[in-house]
Amino acid sequence: MRRWTATDAAGSLRAPTSHDDKYTRGVVGIRTGSPSFKGAAVLGVEAAWRAGVGMVRYVGPAGAEVLARRPETVLSEGRVNAWVIGSGTDPAHRDDAETALLREILAGTVPVVVDAGALDLVDHPAAPVVITPHAGEFGRLRSRLGMPPVDPDADLAERDDAALETAEALGAAVLLKGARTVSAAPGGFIAVVADATPWLATAGTGDVLAGAIGALAAGAEDLTSATQWGPVAATGAWLHGRAANVAAGRYGLAGGPIT
Repeated sequence: MRRWTATDAAGSLRAPTSHDDKYTRGVVGIRTGSPSFKGAAVLGVEAAWRAGVGMVRYVGPAGAEVLARRPETVLSEGRVNAWVIGSGTDPAHRDDAETALLREILAGTVPVVVDAGALDLVDHPAAPVVITPHAGEFGRLRSRLGMPPVDPDADLAERDDAALETAEALGAAVLLKGARTVSAAPGGFIAVVADATPWLATAGTGDVLAGAIGALAAGAEDLTSATQWGPVAATGAWLHGRAANVAAGRYGLAGGPIT
């Protein structure tokens, strides 16, 4: 199994040049958060900015909280190069209007990171999509697809195969989160990211990861199909893990719990 490394991640990143502006560096739209989980929106927006995107457009119920944290965020819809949806939301509390708007995003042409409360809407989307489930969400997703569950004690190869099988069945890339994160995409791409610190096992981690991956997607070139998502998603997970190791003090600095 291919292990995603710093060298691999570098191949999916581009440093800005003197010819860049905020638009050429990428614009990510973030439609996340809910009245009960406004913090998810704040975390995702913060992560997108820190991952180096040129602009963040936030659309959702946490606008005041987002601006208090990152006042440069734009609170209006407009042209975007990628979307992040679902973080901090619950499909049981999603109304028909919101469902229609999310389906419209999934029917578009720009890349979409689908997390948490929007996972139920993904089924051979027209847009290039990566889903970011944790183990519990992954199990529920496979059940919806009529696939057998993956035993929590299954060996690593079985988990890897299940991620790739699910990607093929959905027509979307899968980033299966965990201590050993798996990035799988239709067409056979599969890689693992296994360098993160256990300090990442905390609430909000997935919101941060989704925002960071959305930022990378917004700045990526030629991300036009789900088959091309694998390296970008793996790089997002690698960067998140690397930053977490630094923040947690794994490399000699004082640290502690982080997201």
